[in-house]
Amino acid sequence: MRLTTSDIYTLHRPTFCPLRVYLREHNVPEAKPSAFEQILRTLGERHERTHLATLGAYEDLSTTPPEQRLQSTKAAMDRNAGVIYQGEFASETTLHGTLVKIIGRPDFLILDGDGYVIRDSKLARHVDDEHHLEIRLQLQLYGWLYQRTLGLPPKALQVHTGKGDIVDVPYDGGVAALNLLLEIFRLKQLPEEPYEPLGWTKCNGGCGYDDYCWQRAEAAQDVSLVMEVDQGLARKLHQIGVESAKQLLSKFDVLSLSLLQRPWGDKQQKVGRKAERILVYADVLTSGKERVLAPVAIPRDENYVMFDLEGMPPHLDELEKIYLWGMRVYGKRPSRFIGVTAGFGADGDREGWIDFLNASAKIFAEYGDIPFVHWHHYEKTHINQYIGRYGDQNGIAARVLKNLLDLLPITKSAIALPLPSYSLKVVEQYVGFKRTQDEYGGDWAMAQFILATETENEQERNARMAEILKYNEEDLAATWAVFEWLRGKAAKVATN
Repeated sequence: MRLTTSDIYTLHRPTFCPLRVYLREHNVPEAKPSAFEQILRTLGERHERTHLATLGAYEDLSTTPPEQRLQSTKAAMDRNAGVIYQGEFASETTLHGTLVKIIGRPDFLILDGDGYVIRDSKLARHVDDEHHLEIRLQLQLYGWLYQRTLGLPPKALQVHTGKGDIVDVPYDGGVAALNLLLEIFRLKQLPEEPYEPLGWTKCNGGCGYDDYCWQRAEAAQDVSLVMEVDQGLARKLHQIGVESAKQLLSKFDVLSLSLLQRPWGDKQQKVGRKAERILVYADVLTSGKERVLAPVAIPRDENYVMFDLEGMPPHLDELEKIYLWGMRVYGKRPSRFIGVTAGFGADGDREGWIDFLNASAKIFAEYGDIPFVHWHHYEKTHINQYIGRYGDQNGIAARVLKNLLDLLPITKSAIALPLPSYSLKVVEQYVGFKRTQDEYGGDWAMAQFILATETENEQERNARMAEILKYNEEDLAATWAVFEWLRGKAAKVATN
């Protein structure tokens, strides 16, 4: 069997998933990479090439045929080449009694005296004990392959991060990486697919098997789709033969489920008070009928601002940057859509923040202390972040914070929905909201913004920004649709 350092990445990214290792080994077809994923690859290649340009003369093996790359790497090292780009190491070893070949292709081999430093270039901005274990393990495996090839350990293992830093990774002789390869080898050799619970955050972000897994799980009403069933509980239930929401209801009542011990970190913990709500969610999932749990706690007002932000994660920008602050007033006196975008220059982030504060001040001047309705904590988190970054001279941001109304906890507290998630994109479809764009979503919007930033063509940039603004405007309309649906539920409960 052939194992590669890329197998470590397959297991860990975009989220940790043993099933993905098995599916790839068995050539199960994957979805094509999204526009966002393709852009990430382009950015990663550029980041790598930019660093390469700083290293001086180098031997480029990136286009060397695969069957020749190993020998070409050895020959370059025999010549004491100063920098070797995209070389290769390989070694055979025995895992579980089977002879395997392990292959690794580090980005850079940099001559240091009588040996080489192994360095990989990554977009990740933090590589340490708590971030991106897969990068550290890949480097450990490169180190082991190097030592098997030359008889001596590498001079150093290093990561060139997304911030431009060079981070050293201590070499442990390859112990941790080889232990992980044992598990990867086991997964590849399994006679059938391993069970892997789904999760909305875990399984909706860059994995080529998202659709494959969701379609089967939904058809079977897999127990991991029941709201409040965490990954550890789903594994425990599956282990004892409870694979579907229907089986969960037939096997447990509130008391017996509350006493069930399931993995919690490195310990065991009872399900406890979550049991009652879990069984409610299992019931609505199997019946397809929602259940009102409590009054819908929406404060009365004549007008409401729907509020939604679009941002870049920190590994794609120097800052964790909000590039679009979207607002629109709905109610008795609706407003036009207000889409405040960050500038494209060096001070664009700050300019976007100031423009957002000015737009919010105008809304307060016209409507008074109007609620700013949003979905989940993203908006609150980033307003606080920007106050810390640029300040709040006139107290407008503090006023927005005071008037924030998070619709997600209101919805979850009031109504149990027959859905696997309370994501806005899921709930909006449930209440009947339909979008006009064929492509949309946070990752799609980020891809469009990156492309808008990259281009020198003003017409293309404006067109891409117009698409992002349209997407954000529909996010606000979707929030309002859910808001109106909830108010309708509140009125119906009050009438009954």
